[in-house]
Parts: sequence; structure tokens; C-alpha cells
Amino acid sequence: MMARHPDPKPQPPAQPGPDDCCHSGCTWCVLDLYDEELERYQRDLAAWEARRKQAGAC
Repeated sequence: MMARHPDPKPQPPAQPGPDDCCHSGCTWCVLDLYDEELERYQRDLAAWEARRKQAGAC
């Protein structure tokens, strides 16, 4: 059995497809939600990379 890494690398969110937005000005547009998820991913990735650097991991 393979051991799980205790601090897995964050994975990027799935990008919406070209037909996922209906272009109706929805309050919660899938493109806006994706942008928020992408920002969170970038913050999480930067924090993950800093932890790895601090721990001396390659």
C-alpha cells in the first residue's frame, strides 16, 4: 500500500467550458466562480510551495 503524502500539492480548478456561461449576467456566473477558485488555488499553491521550501523539499 502506498503512503499518502501528508501535504498534497493543491490542484487547479477545472476551467469552465466555452458553453458553460449563458451570458445572461447571472449573479453567480460560472466564470466569476472559476476566477475566485483560481485565486484561492494560487494562494494555496504559493503557501504549499513556501512550506516545501521551508522543509527543504525539492
